[in-house]
Amino acid sequence: MAFEIPTDLHPDLMPVSWLLGTWHGNGKGEYPTIEPYTFEQEAVFAHDGRSFLHYFSRTWVTDDHGERVAPGDLETGFLRLGGDKDDNGHPLELVLAHPTGYAEVWYGAVDGPRLTLATDVVARTSTATDYTAGQRMYGLVDGDLMYAYDVAAMDQPMQSHTWGRLARV
Repeated sequence: MAFEIPTDLHPDLMPVSWLLGTWHGNGKGEYPTIEPYTFEQEAVFAHDGRSFLHYFSRTWVTDDHGERVAPGDLETGFLRLGGDKDDNGHPLELVLAHPTGYAEVWYGAVDGPRLTLATDVVARTSTATDYTAGQRMYGLVDGDLMYAYDVAAMDQPMQSHTWGRLARV
């Protein structure tokens, strides 16, 4: 499927224009404090002409046959480029909110078709899971959006938590 950059895209967003659109696919999750699981995911990166992307992701837990068995994680937020390109790529900012009681501020860089991010701040409500830090990597591989998400939570060190491959729809 050919991808066209929208004519009304804010010029600051050109380095992340490859993210635009709706993505759908599957992933896996694991962590020492939970049972491994599989999920289906839809992620949307949208713009309205201003200098940020709106991001929304929803997932469904799936069974061994790939059938949805329960709703999964949701997250929404805003992705902004922070300034001029340096040795690490274009500085990047991401603000995310989750219905499970936490919000995050992420900083990182975009370098071609790859984003790398780490949490700067994790704010939690009193009922949220004990989550202290995260790292994310997104990349465009053979036209698909691939990602990995590592976390430090529940007194565990930083380690792999979820990963997936999504196709543009």
